[in-house]
Order: sequence, then C-alpha cells, then structure tokens
Amino acid sequence: MKTVYFDHAATTPVDERVVEAMIPYFTEHYGNANSTHELGSSAKVAVEEARETVAEIIGAEPAEIIFTSGGTESDNTAIKGVVEATGKKEVITSPLEHHAVLHTVEALKRHGIKPVYVEPEAGGTVSPDKVANAITDETALVSLMHVNNEIGSINPICEIAEVCDEHDVLFHSDTVQSIGKLPVDVDELGLDFLSMSGHKIYGPKGIGVMYMRHGSAWIPWMHGGSQERRRRGGTLNVPGIVGLAEALELITKKREEHWEHFKKLRSKLAKGLYETFGDTVQVNGPAEGQGVPHIMNLSFTNPSGGGLDGEMLLLNLDVEGICVSNGSACTSGALEPSHVLEGIGMKEDVANSSIRISMGKDNTEEEIDYLIEKLKLVVDRMKTVTA
Repeated sequence: MKTVYFDHAATTPVDERVVEAMIPYFTEHYGNANSTHELGSSAKVAVEEARETVAEIIGAEPAEIIFTSGGTESDNTAIKGVVEATGKKEVITSPLEHHAVLHTVEALKRHGIKPVYVEPEAGGTVSPDKVANAITDETALVSLMHVNNEIGSINPICEIAEVCDEHDVLFHSDTVQSIGKLPVDVDELGLDFLSMSGHKIYGPKGIGVMYMRHGSAWIPWMHGGSQERRRRGGTLNVPGIVGLAEALELITKKREEHWEHFKKLRSKLAKGLYETFGDTVQVNGPAEGQGVPHIMNLSFTNPSGGGLDGEMLLLNLDVEGICVSNGSACTSGALEPSHVLEGIGMKEDVANSSIRISMGKDNTEEEIDYLIEKLKLVVDRMKTVTA
C-alpha cells in the first residue's frame, strides 16, 4: 500500500538540495561559528552568507535577522521581548492564532499582562478597524498571523500595519505559513517583527528566524553567550541555518509556480469532493479564492446528526495510507475541538469532525484522485457504523 502525504502545513520533507547544502557543515566545516580558528571561521562565513540570503529575500537588513530554533521560539522571543522593553501591560492578538502566540500571551498574565483578543470575521480574518478600536495607551504589541495554519485565511497585514503605525504600536506577524506561498517583504507589509520556520518550507526542523526592525523596543529573552550580537545566546545551528537559507531561496524562486500548482490541485479536490459527497461535506474557513490554495479544512456530516468523528476519520485514512491532520500538529491528540474553528463560530460537534488537508509542491493530480477514493471508502464505512 502506498502512502500519500497531505500534511504539509504540519511539516514538509527536506528538499534533497537542502540536504546536500547542509552535509558539509556536519562533516568538513563542523567548527563552532564563534570560534576564532579556521574551522570556526568557515562556519561563521556560512552563517553570515545565510543571514544575507534571508535578509535579501524578505527585504530586511542582515543585522535585523536573528536565528532561532523555530517559529515557536521566534514568537516567544518577539512577544516577551517587546513586553519587557516597553513596560506596557497589553498585547493584542486573536483567538485564531497558533498556540505559540496564544500560550505565550496567556503565560504573561502571571506578570500582569492583559491579553486582548480581537474577534475575527466569519472567514477567519481580523479587521483592521477592530484592531484600531482595541489599541490603548497600554498596548505594547499587536501580534497577528499572516496565514492561518488550520483554515488558510489571509489577514490584511498591510492595513493592520498601517493602523499600528498610526498609533505608534509595534506589530509582529507569524509568517510561518505564508513564507514561500505569498510575497513577504517586511517593508511592504509594514512589520516590526516576523517569525519564520525552516521545516515548513522544505528545510530542516529545529531552525527558524526572528526578524526585528532596527530601533524597535525589545530586550533579549534567551540569555547565554554573545551569539547573534548578544540577542540570542546559544551555539549556532550552522547546518540548520545553511539549510533554512537554501530552502528559502529555492522555494522563493518557485513561489508563483507552486501557487498555480496548488490552485489546480485544490480545484480538482473541491470538484471531486462535491461530486462525491454533495452537501454532506463542508469546507471551513474563508470563501473560495480568499485564502491560500494549499490548505483545505473539511467537515463531514453524519446521517444520525452532527459531524463524523474527525479523530476516527483521520485514523481510518491513516490505515488507508493517507496522511492528513485534524488541525495544528502541535495540538493533535488533545481530543479537543479546534480553537480556530470554534473561534469562527462553528459548533463543537462540527469542529470536532474536521480534518485539514494541506498540499505540497510534489503532490499530484493522481494523488488527489487517490485521496477522494479513500475518503469515500472511509466516510461510507463510518456512516454505516454510526447509522
């Protein structure tokens, strides 16, 4: 039985060219990038070249790039660093954010910080006007993701950035799901802070980026050595840094081509779903064409009422060789309704019945056919059992 992978929003396979770029920094150039001898110097050169590559692609200066262990650390670093530096007591976000943001702002309540949650629109976006209405003199930071990892909605980042600028409030965006899919330029988007993760763009796990605009109020959260201009202590992950830069460069070159590929796959998937399941399948999130094409969140109704059990649907698909998710990989197994779907007003039973299909650059139309075939097999079987 073959395995077909439709969980690219959780992680992506590492591109072979990325692996090739990384290998020398495990073997020949294995020095610590902070060491002054030749092996250390060669590692340092690789790090700085990678920093320049990342900076150029997102429209930043190399000195504004800080390498981290991934998107979660970048989110924590941006939020906690701004709160500490400004001394202000409020952070504005939304209930649809990744838990790397939500749990961070909730944890800050122990230090007297008040999370302010802006109610999202039905399609999963946040209105700039609502952000403007939420800002007070005590707002330290606004943190809103670019693309939602569960439903694929795209926030109006430029307009939100304008609101933040008008009120002299710093703006952070988690761009983990938009990097490589949408144009991401920190000046055009108006960002003060940005989070990025290598393993979502066919790069390695355990490496990420936090962009910080020059002059932004911020204090380092990770302490230790003098690495990253004393902004993030810890021995640099040289192979990971090299791999992230290579992955980002490769995916950026093919971004528009991949986008068209995803649109074609999504169109085929949507057509097949409605032809096969009719009105017993529901696409959750933004209206067609208003979100990213590679993420599709689905719910299936049960003849006895409510939705099919999403966890059982996922497990049954896994038995058939189909890898999908029931939301964020960081919360899978929690047996709780998706906070994103509940956040856009879906009832608990429907939210519990959802699965997320997220496509990658190497998925094919034949795999879409295979997915629909196996979905029908599994859904029919589950409906028979619960009838």
